[in-house]
Formats: sequence, C-alpha cells, structure tokens
Amino acid sequence: MDGSVRDRAAPPADPPGAKAFVDLHCHTSASFDSLAAPAAVARAAAARGLTHLAITDHGTIDGALAARDAAPDGLEILIGEEIRTTTGDLIAVFLERAVPNGLPAADAIAAVRDQGGLVGIPHPFDRFRGSMGRGQGDGLDALPGLSGLSGSVDWIEAWNARILVGDGNQRAAELARTMGLPGVAVSDAHTTFEVAVAQTILEGDPSTATGLREALRGPIQLQTGRASVYTRLATPAAKLLKRVAVR
Repeated sequence: MDGSVRDRAAPPADPPGAKAFVDLHCHTSASFDSLAAPAAVARAAAARGLTHLAITDHGTIDGALAARDAAPDGLEILIGEEIRTTTGDLIAVFLERAVPNGLPAADAIAAVRDQGGLVGIPHPFDRFRGSMGRGQGDGLDALPGLSGLSGSVDWIEAWNARILVGDGNQRAAELARTMGLPGVAVSDAHTTFEVAVAQTILEGDPSTATGLREALRGPIQLQTGRASVYTRLATPAAKLLKRVAVR
C-alpha cells in the first residue's frame, strides 16, 4: 500500500438521514501561512463536533496525510489542496497527489478530475486574496479564467469565515444561487482556534467523492461563524516566522 486515498477501506455508510458536520477548507503548518500542527488541527475538529474535515493546504497534500494519520475516531479527514491557478484559487478534495500550482484553471480542474476529485471555488470575491472574481463579475462564467467551466465546479464558498470586511460572502452566496451550485460555509482555518468556526451540515455520508456530491444535492445548513481579527493576524506572523526559519 502506498498510502493513497484509494488504498483506504471505505468507512461504513451512515444511515439515511444521518447528519454530517463538514468543514471543506482548512490549513495546517504544511501551508506557508500557518503554524497549526496537523494532529492539533484534527483534535480540534473532533472536539468541536466535526465529522469530516478537508485539509486544503497551499500546493501540497502532506498536511492532510499527516492529519489523516492522527485523526481521532469519528473524524474523517478529506485529502485536499488549495491550488493557485493562473487566474485564482481552487479547492480540491479527494486527491491522491498534489496538483501543481501555476496551471490554467481548466488544466487544474482536469488534473483533479483525473484523480476522481471534486472542485470548489474559495472566497470568489475576496479582493485581498487570490480569488477568481477579483471583486468583479456577476456570474461564474464572468469570473476570470472560469468562462465555460461552470459544469466543472461542485460548490462555491457562500460563507468564508476569514472574510472580515466587505460584501464578499453575500456576493458569493448570490453567485451560488444564480448558478444553481451548492453554497457551503467554511472556516478557512489557519489556526486551531478557527477550526469549525464555520461549517456545513449535510445529510448522508460525504466520506467519498460520490457521497459528498450526493450530499451537496440534498438539504444544506450553513453555520456562519467568523474568525476574529486577532486570529486573522496569525497568518502574516506565520509567514514571517517561516521566512526567518529558512534563512
């Protein structure tokens, strides 16, 4: 066994109507802007009642694999990545290997699909990050780099807990409604304090790509907590500390 996603035995299916508490966007110290140990992130997620946590570090799945190995019983770690494309960021889950940064969006999505993975659009209108919308556009096909790709996207982040100013979440929620795509709530945690502050409640078993896709078609509840300004400041601090460490 090489530790890939397909080598893992599928967990038993939940009974019909069972609820899953899911955070589809979270970072660990494998990201350049986080100091949160993967094991600590997994423990925090379990302690706060999550059943499924997607670890989506920037450009790598190493943190997700480490978190999966350390996850307490009852918590399923989804192997994911935040991918920087030439026109903005994508979230991918159910990966076996990392997708390189710097690809056109269409090529990055194709690489995710080749692994049987799913694709989401993170913080589409956050002008302070690498967002597809760049603060523009009224529909998915209007977002730079995503024209014609609406059928290749599985969800949009209708609520990202790290958007502290502006109307980015409101516009994202409207985008999801307009395009008929599921809107999810995510923590985008970069510290253990933020894990599960926002989450999505689904019915079914989102432990596989098929299961998550089906669950996103059913009833969805969003818990829309928000990160504090103080935890948000941890990101530049982590970047600085990591730059110093490599000198």
